[in-house]
Amino acid sequence: MEFQFENNSPIYLQLIQKIKMAIASGEFKPGEKLPAVRELAMESKINPNTVQRALFQLEDEHLIFTQRTNGKYITEDKQKLKELKKELASNLLQEFLVKMQQLGFSKQEILEFIERKEK
Repeated sequence: MEFQFENNSPIYLQLIQKIKMAIASGEFKPGEKLPAVRELAMESKINPNTVQRALFQLEDEHLIFTQRTNGKYITEDKQKLKELKKELASNLLQEFLVKMQQLGFSKQEILEFIERKEK
């Protein structure tokens, strides 16, 4: 997983998004063990406490779970994984629509643009 962070939002939130994308895209498979906190911290060049904070939130969202003394794992809940993909897709679509409207496109023009790109 590649780590590049921007200054526009907290690093732990960006890390959460990167891990969510890795889960949704299949980079992290259901049931797969996540790298240890220290390993993720070293790899991403961020503080282990920041990594831990991100992982706690992912665990609260039931996207990962902890097995005592064995580490953290990606959920195997297919419904949860499906919801994650829909959430990420919805966020991307919303960003796209906002940017297209900022460029001056109407909803109809956006739809026509998408239809032309599909062909």
